[in-house]
Amino acid sequence: MIFKLIPSNTFLKQIRNLDSKSKVIIKDKIRLIKENPYRYKKIHSKLFSKVFRIRLTIKNKETRLIYVVIEPNIILVCLLEIV
Repeated sequence: MIFKLIPSNTFLKQIRNLDSKSKVIIKDKIRLIKENPYRYKKIHSKLFSKVFRIRLTIKNKETRLIYVVIEPNIILVCLLEIV
């Protein structure tokens, strides 16, 4: 199945502020998501069934890339920093 990536406005704002090295890391992860969106760990929730996260380290901070699969779309929601 071919999936279409849809970035949210929040995600786009967060990406603008990153350095080029971080953007390359995220771009590689997005490429992997597009190949197989069910590859990464699912977020357990009673309300949402197809929400996933990817663990990243950006600028020495633990970060999560959150995305939702609503076939045939993949919505890139946001980057969450873990403090």
